[in-house]
Amino acid sequence: MPSQLWPYITPGIPDDLFERLPGIPLSKREIRLLLISQLRLQPNSLVWDIGAGTGTIPVEIGLLCPKAQIIAVERDDEVASLIRRNCDRFNVKNVEVVEASAPECLPNLPQAPHRVCIEGGRPIKDILKAVWQYLPLQGRVVTTAGNLESLYAISQGLAELHARNIDVVQSSVNRLEQKGNQQIFAAVDPIFILSGEKLD
Repeated sequence: MPSQLWPYITPGIPDDLFERLPGIPLSKREIRLLLISQLRLQPNSLVWDIGAGTGTIPVEIGLLCPKAQIIAVERDDEVASLIRRNCDRFNVKNVEVVEASAPECLPNLPQAPHRVCIEGGRPIKDILKAVWQYLPLQGRVVTTAGNLESLYAISQGLAELHARNIDVVQSSVNRLEQKGNQQIFAAVDPIFILSGEKLD
């Protein structure tokens, strides 16, 4: 049954349709569009989302690929509950929320994910290297970096893992917002999206 809140077959759910908690990160709509395009999903993909936060990526993927299986990993139980509520909000049934810390929890997840999304998290390089062990050939990892340290750690990790078809995209998004009597353009925080494939 399609979502009443978002009855469309395209991603890009407005941020304000998600339930949020103070201080819990939310991947902005435009960033989600870029990130999902880099995942290169197939209809029946098994996707791990490490550090799922508010749950925007699992919800978007769940709606886009109803035959896919998404494992959302989140270490904080309150945030994990938020992900479940957002899945319920959008009537998404193919997301399993795992309350655990990466990389320690990885051996207990369903094996051989086709795609892995790593959103933040520390230590990011250790998580990337651990995830790589479970990725099959032609598997793909997509990560985000909001600061120079994460960008360097991910770049170094992908190089050490001999990832192929590496792609790096930096977002530069401005949104029209109302301020008083005027409409102004407000910048969305720039994010780097890095991706790579396991081919050997």
